[in-house]
Amino acid sequence: MYAVIKTGGKQERVAEGERVRVELLGKGEGEDVTFTPLLLVDGDTVVTGGDLAAATVSARVIGEEKGPKVRGFTYKNKTNQRKRWGHRQKYTTIEITGISRG
Repeated sequence: MYAVIKTGGKQERVAEGERVRVELLGKGEGEDVTFTPLLLVDGDTVVTGGDLAAATVSARVIGEEKGPKVRGFTYKNKTNQRKRWGHRQKYTTIEITGISRG
């Protein structure tokens, strides 16, 4: 059984026992989180739409980590205008503890 959840503006396919890196949730380590699935597949049965009102995906927060560093540079010709910038995205690692149809 697997489900598709939406978190942080992105969709992620998850299965029970899997560890997934999602956008920063602002939860502490060891806390439980629940998601409402967009799609649920159980063998040959596919559940979507209004049938998912009672379905839930539960997960436990494992910790936080940082993604790779992204470096950028902007430049305008003949005006001595230059700017260097960098960004490093923070992520929350979660472990899927259960998927229920409700």
